[in-house]
Amino acid sequence: MDTARVAGAKILEVYGRDFEVEYKGDDSPLTEADKAANRIIMAFLDSSHAGVPVISEENREIAYEQRRDWHRFWLVDPLDGTKEFIKKNGEFTVNIALVENGRPVLGVVYRPVNDILYLGVENAGAWRIEGGGHPRVLKGGPHYSEKDRVQVVASRSHLTPEVEAFVEELRGQGREVDFLSAGSSLKLCLVAEGAADVYPRFGPTMEWDTGAAQAVVTAAGRQVLNAETREPLSYNKENLLNPYFIVE
Repeated sequence: MDTARVAGAKILEVYGRDFEVEYKGDDSPLTEADKAANRIIMAFLDSSHAGVPVISEENREIAYEQRRDWHRFWLVDPLDGTKEFIKKNGEFTVNIALVENGRPVLGVVYRPVNDILYLGVENAGAWRIEGGGHPRVLKGGPHYSEKDRVQVVASRSHLTPEVEAFVEELRGQGREVDFLSAGSSLKLCLVAEGAADVYPRFGPTMEWDTGAAQAVVTAAGRQVLNAETREPLSYNKENLLNPYFIVE
């Protein structure tokens, strides 16, 4: 938890001044904050958890032949929501997950701007810690199928056809639909803390975008399911791209 906060402090240092933006091969943006936060997290993991491998968005790509037998590893996104960081809207996070046998068993999601930290530990629970306050236990609440009014995490003005169909199905069942919007992995955390009921994600994400928040969601009693198979998202696949999923 302290490492996420230290990385977050470095991100805020860059956030408070002018900075340059680079673009990676896939046209995704990269800033000095991404790189600095990654160095801080990697240094901690190398010194405190030597021997446990790491997959990070900002490290070089590791061939599947090298990582296919990893049964335990760290999954890191040092700055999730770089586009939000560049826009300076505050909706970006630090994400660190421990994955065992393809399943996130521990996750930390830290929002530096508000000093809010989400923590999920398998078979122990999930918490939200704001500043120096006491941890608040997270319980996702009843499933959206049990509610007449459903809070959906999505942009009201930029619904994809798949999300539109999802919403229309809810309305066809006689439910009222409200929308909540958030950046980065905060969308999953909204469901974990019960501020939202469901998050249908029908767009591309990578494993490091979701691993830490999935640990928080599942520890809070909710699920992150493959939209097609209805199985929990799995990790360390040959292709690190996630399938479409629903957080419920």
